[in-house]
Amino acid sequence: MDFSVLIPARLASTRLPNKPLADLAGQPMVVRVAQRAALSQAEQVVVAADSPSIVQACRSAGVACVLTDLDHPSGSDRLAQACQLLGLDDDAVVVNVQGDEPLIEPQLIDAVAALLYQRPDCAMGTAAHPFEAWADFQNPNMVKVVTDAQGTAMYFSRAPIAHGRDFSGQPWWQEDACDLPAPLRHVGIYAYRVGFLMQFPKMARAPLERLESLEQLRALWHGHRIAVHTTTQAPGPGVDTPEDLERVRQILQLHQQTSL
Repeated sequence: MDFSVLIPARLASTRLPNKPLADLAGQPMVVRVAQRAALSQAEQVVVAADSPSIVQACRSAGVACVLTDLDHPSGSDRLAQACQLLGLDDDAVVVNVQGDEPLIEPQLIDAVAALLYQRPDCAMGTAAHPFEAWADFQNPNMVKVVTDAQGTAMYFSRAPIAHGRDFSGQPWWQEDACDLPAPLRHVGIYAYRVGFLMQFPKMARAPLERLESLEQLRALWHGHRIAVHTTTQAPGPGVDTPEDLERVRQILQLHQQTSL
């Protein structure tokens, strides 16, 4: 199984300025993400940056990095340009690991990459895990996915889907007598074949994509299939806010202390 990991890194961030360069235990966050990704089976891990300062930080830490255009409207556009800069073939598989996931599990990266080798009928691969808390299931910032019997995505939504009609607004999956599965939370990691990734940004935006603000709905709208790897474990916290950053710093500090 051959694949590359690409990590889009954009310096501008509304909630956390200069997020890719935020310090995490002595290293910029994007470097921490790349170091975690390097523990996967990927042939190469490359940061796709929009700023020379990110490129310099990565190269100083021995992390491969390419400089992409500043004005890309989405991460997929940035990844498509990175594929061009790296000269990747259309059949090559790349995994998009977000630049704000410094606790990403290497095994999850491998599992998502493997989907495209196992499912030639699918253009993309991604991941999900079962919800535990009812409040999280109701949270529109936590994206849900519903799959078919083969683990292919049927729909992604910010709404709480599937809806348990007969359970009076209660977490049915926590009831002892219930044999229905828990709903699935989508994890924002994606695998693509390069040929599809090059075409994806050129596809017309889907009405449902605009409504839900979920880019993956564009693929479904245009008839492309997305395979979903379901893991039992929730991923480590990502970093979107200063509070998230402090939480991850504490986790890394604890890991360093326990490894001494």
